[in-house]
Amino acid sequence: MDMDLPKDPVLMLSIVNTELRDYYPTLDALCEDKHVRKDLIVDALKSIDYVYNSLKNQFV
Repeated sequence: MDMDLPKDPVLMLSIVNTELRDYYPTLDALCEDKHVRKDLIVDALKSIDYVYNSLKNQFV
């Protein structure tokens, strides 16, 4: 399943963290399942000063 992420990084943050919390054990698993490039998510969320924390499995 392809995932259409919003261009707005704040909205993307909400969607990605919800998916990670509810359905995926890692960011890699989410990206693989949804056919989304990990670097696109990481770069977009970095632009609003959020980074992926693998221990919490969320962007913080």
